[in-house]
Amino acid sequence: MSSEQKKPQKTIPIKAESQEKTVSFFEAHKKIYPRSISGKFMNWRWAMVWLTQLFFYCLPWLEWGQRQMVLFDLGARRFYLFGYVLYPQDFIYLTGLLIISALALFLFTAVAGRLWCGFACPQTVYSEIFMWIEHKVEGDRSARIRLDQSGWTLEKVWRKTLKQFLWIAIALWTGFTFVGYFVPIRELAGELLALEGGWQIFWVLFYGFATYGNAGYMREQVCKYMCPYARFQSAMFDKDTLVVSYDALRGENRGPRKKEVDYKAQGLGDCIDCKLCVQVCPVGIDIRDGLQYECIGCGLCIDACNNVMDNMHYPRGLIRLTTENAVSKGWAGAQIWRRIARPRVLIYAAILLGLSAAMVFSMAVREPLKVDVIRDRASLARIAAGGKLENVYRLQVMNATEEAQIYTVTVNGLEGIDLVEGREVAVDSAQTRGVAVRVQIPYGTADSGSHPIEFEISAQSGKGHVREKSVFLVPR
Repeated sequence: MSSEQKKPQKTIPIKAESQEKTVSFFEAHKKIYPRSISGKFMNWRWAMVWLTQLFFYCLPWLEWGQRQMVLFDLGARRFYLFGYVLYPQDFIYLTGLLIISALALFLFTAVAGRLWCGFACPQTVYSEIFMWIEHKVEGDRSARIRLDQSGWTLEKVWRKTLKQFLWIAIALWTGFTFVGYFVPIRELAGELLALEGGWQIFWVLFYGFATYGNAGYMREQVCKYMCPYARFQSAMFDKDTLVVSYDALRGENRGPRKKEVDYKAQGLGDCIDCKLCVQVCPVGIDIRDGLQYECIGCGLCIDACNNVMDNMHYPRGLIRLTTENAVSKGWAGAQIWRRIARPRVLIYAAILLGLSAAMVFSMAVREPLKVDVIRDRASLARIAAGGKLENVYRLQVMNATEEAQIYTVTVNGLEGIDLVEGREVAVDSAQTRGVAVRVQIPYGTADSGSHPIEFEISAQSGKGHVREKSVFLVPR
């Protein structure tokens, strides 16, 4: 027998096929207990909480002249925005604002992923506030877990009661403030104190309950299952989008170790598998498994990992805000930023800048006067005293300024045309007034049929000047 035949053959074990696993589509929800963390991204989150909530809670109480600075008065069909009074005819501005908001979302997402979700979304902001209250009342992560697993002791009762009281107080104040954008907030406060205004009370309770439920209990479930943005965000991502990423090339193989040990000689990477990145995540995912649709891009796992790296005396950035290309190709910061200014982003930015400039210009030159001319269909034309032919019109004059105005009305378009009445119209600030005007021409100066005419309405103060077209009917 030859030596080759005597040599034992190497056996390669065949890995058994993985067993089938049944996944339920209706899996019971497991409560997430986020751990408190400090760091740059957490500071940015709290800065956005303060900025957005100071703006939201304080703005309805500010006044502009003799009225609320921002008020969407649906009953009167007027919208007050700082020094502007908008009517339903100004719906184009709302359309422009929605388009600008959508483009801004596309731009920010293409550049840095879910910035809105992680730092400014109301669901994120109020969840952070409610979790902060929970942390202060019930303790940090481990204390909350122990409290929930323990029996109903006196300590548990008073802690849970205090937490619920604070949650309900903030939720009701939020609902009250939100309704205050649609009903004058000072009047709303008086009605609620007097237990008047059934619909106002209903909407305050409705939005308060929504805040309480979403921020107190549903939290990450709103982001996972109810928000459509998480579902289509991948369509706006590419390999040069800044996202929260785990550097697997540097971190694997993961495992615990002591500081003084040469972990590289043991075949370990920089990840010590402490799982702090999972514990601080508000949606409870493991970023080390790769980018997932549940990730809201808040960066708290970056703060947690950087703190661990500092303690272990390893370089920061095992988990960092970077791009897929940067991780795979080892790009430095300058290379990353050059790729961010790619054609897609530049096109979004150019369109957004152009639309914003057009919106600002349109608002700046907007005429603070609107007029609708409606012919009196009850009498198309008639012979008036003095042998003149008369048509009757109704003018709807809308004063979109903060001052009472007197408007002068003139008409032209036919020989000898004149106004019999309605030459001057007085309208209070931010009000609409309808006035009937009689227009006459000498009989026989125009052929039978329909003739175009034009009304000219101008404010005596100089704040408003419009022209509106109509027709003058001459019977056969």
